[in-house]
Amino acid sequence: MPDTPVPETNDAADAPDDVEDDSVATDVPPADEAVDSDVPEEVRKYDRFKKIEGGTYDRANEFLRERTYITAREWAIARLCADFRTETGVEMTKIGENLPELVPFMTDTYTPQAVNQARASFEEKVRQAGATFLYGAMCDFFTAEELDDVMYEATEVAKFLLEVEGVELSVEEELEAEDRISDVMRQVREHSAALRHDECPHCGGELEGDEDHSSGTTAEADD
Repeated sequence: MPDTPVPETNDAADAPDDVEDDSVATDVPPADEAVDSDVPEEVRKYDRFKKIEGGTYDRANEFLRERTYITAREWAIARLCADFRTETGVEMTKIGENLPELVPFMTDTYTPQAVNQARASFEEKVRQAGATFLYGAMCDFFTAEELDDVMYEATEVAKFLLEVEGVELSVEEELEAEDRISDVMRQVREHSAALRHDECPHCGGELEGDEDHSSGTTAEADD
């Protein structure tokens, strides 16, 4: 912001004792207000990631590297790209220029190209992780119980990241999400078994999508 002209005075004693010369104070806004005036309103109102203190990038990065394929940078920028998406695209310039204000643990601004690179890296890793997981679920390497454990751990990590972003999940919502995921994985196991075998390897029965042969018996389909 351009400097505000300051009236020239030869000596502070030139002003009468009973008159306060506050012309400079009234013309120059406080420093924090000057900074805020340069920050877009939607950036000031953005309330994600408030549960993470500033300067904790390394801790966030370590947590993610131990449990996911993504880095803290890719996590934060992917969320911002989703939140600052418009009809014409993602506001990458706004994200990059205001990154430290948007995410407490990010300390540097980014160019639009760097934002786009991080988003592309996130998307690629999600696709690769998805293919890896789905193959593991379909190749019969894991038992049904082991696959349930994998899904439970993955769900817990995902819910934690959502909560850190500021998403409040009720107990009912968590249970509903877990039930839906379990149902999807049951269908994945059933249909992948049908792809691998013409008949059930457990009981020898004909495989169909709505049957459960894991215990050696055919389950009755729902009415």
